[in-house]
Amino acid sequence: MDHFGLVAGVIKDLKIIELIDSHFEKNEQENISTGEAIAGMIINGLGFTQLPMTLTPKFFENKPLDILFREGMQASYFNRFKLGRALDDVYLYGIEALFSRIALHVCEKEGVKMDYSHLDTSSFSVTGEYLPDSDENEIRITHGYSKDHRPDLKQAVLELIVTQDGAIPFICQCHDGNASDNTVFKDRVAGFVEQIKKGSQPTCVVMDSKGYTKKNAPYLMQMSFITRVPASFALEGTMIDQALRFKDQWYDINDDYRCQSFELGYLNFDQRWVVIWSQGAFERAVSNLARQTEKEKSRIEKSLKTLQNQEFDSKEEALNAFEKIAETWKFHKVEEVTYEEKIKYAKPGRPTPDTPIKKIEFYIKVNVTENKEYIFEQQQRNACFVLATNIDPKKVNDEGILCNYKKQAGVEKGFRFLKDPLFFTSSFFVTKPSRIAGLLMVMTLFLMVYNIAQRRMRKELEEKQETIPNQIGKAIKNPTLRWVFQILEGINFVKMKVDNEVKCIINGINSLHKKIIRLFGETTCLIYQISPT
Repeated sequence: MDHFGLVAGVIKDLKIIELIDSHFEKNEQENISTGEAIAGMIINGLGFTQLPMTLTPKFFENKPLDILFREGMQASYFNRFKLGRALDDVYLYGIEALFSRIALHVCEKEGVKMDYSHLDTSSFSVTGEYLPDSDENEIRITHGYSKDHRPDLKQAVLELIVTQDGAIPFICQCHDGNASDNTVFKDRVAGFVEQIKKGSQPTCVVMDSKGYTKKNAPYLMQMSFITRVPASFALEGTMIDQALRFKDQWYDINDDYRCQSFELGYLNFDQRWVVIWSQGAFERAVSNLARQTEKEKSRIEKSLKTLQNQEFDSKEEALNAFEKIAETWKFHKVEEVTYEEKIKYAKPGRPTPDTPIKKIEFYIKVNVTENKEYIFEQQQRNACFVLATNIDPKKVNDEGILCNYKKQAGVEKGFRFLKDPLFFTSSFFVTKPSRIAGLLMVMTLFLMVYNIAQRRMRKELEEKQETIPNQIGKAIKNPTLRWVFQILEGINFVKMKVDNEVKCIINGINSLHKKIIRLFGETTCLIYQISPT
């Protein structure tokens, strides 16, 4: 049983199986429905056993399926043929449409706030040929910019939008392997604008710099957003320079951040740019510039050694040769330039005042020092970045803009979760691009169930003012769900035959297990056969 009862309890509470099955006709010839097949994949995926989907029947061989699902369930029902057809059903229905319907219901049921949402994309590398299919609407598994740093492999791109509250994914979409972030973000922002026009709940979209483009401007002005300004914009560097000049205008947020903000009309609409100075970015800048300075010093020493051994006919010629070298320097400057003259006489032997001069050779000597003023200036510049928003400062101040932007880490953590080596879907195994897309959607369901369960657990701990011991026995209020999964190891569902009567008991539950299980509600308590209180 271990933690699988917990996962099954959350799936039942959220009615994920019923939600999925409501969109598909039931096939009487099949033993399990599409919803049950996907629920099986979720439980397998959150088992962190690294078993691929083809071995799902093996995974369920020693699991109490009657409790996790319903009476009469068998491990063989979760065969690769049924699971493959389930992925086909998901793709044919529409990945974004199906996932959004499930996620919005879940968020409403759990009371998840959706006032802020975070948008990002990531690539998932696959092996195999994945030749183009005749279906023009099918995603293309192809080469593209690899965020996995595997340009040798083909890939698909997954777009996620998660809530700030609990990092619950509520929109997911799959794209071609060579899809551009600029295009994906533009289409998504345009979609948000259409939803707002139809009266949907407005949400402030937080995204990285890929969403802030001139082509996106007509959509951005119609919605609330927070985004980073690309460093490629010339005005970004100008605003940072201006903020650094106004030294007395900085506002200290805390020991790590300070900011200045500017109201401006840019891209044809009014917005606020918040220049942020970061202590962490400053320390990284110091380290990076020190390495660059040392590399440049090494190059300078080699070039000057060659130059200073070279003879010239005049000082002007020597200086011109030196200036060609020095014009590439960034972190060093000339401290002193001197010349050495060597006279060559027309006759051998000791020269006299009357000995004719054949020619005069000039040698240049250069002393170089670090350009500390420039280095410091670059350290300060690199410690800064700019956030753009159109939110009224009376509603959200500069500190709030930074705080909301930093929570972009929630969607980034979601991608790391999906790419974790312990996650069985880190290696793809299906051969049809449509099933790759379907599997990416199901993987996002894993993330949704995991984050909902973790949010529910932490919320209950906070309301009850309780704690759970961490790996070193220290009481904490915000444990990770994965650690809780490990705590629940060793719980078994046991069937015994007593006087020709089969009895079922749950074995291995201690007081800490009961405390944890009760955090997840009555359904989960019923699965583990303990009282809710």
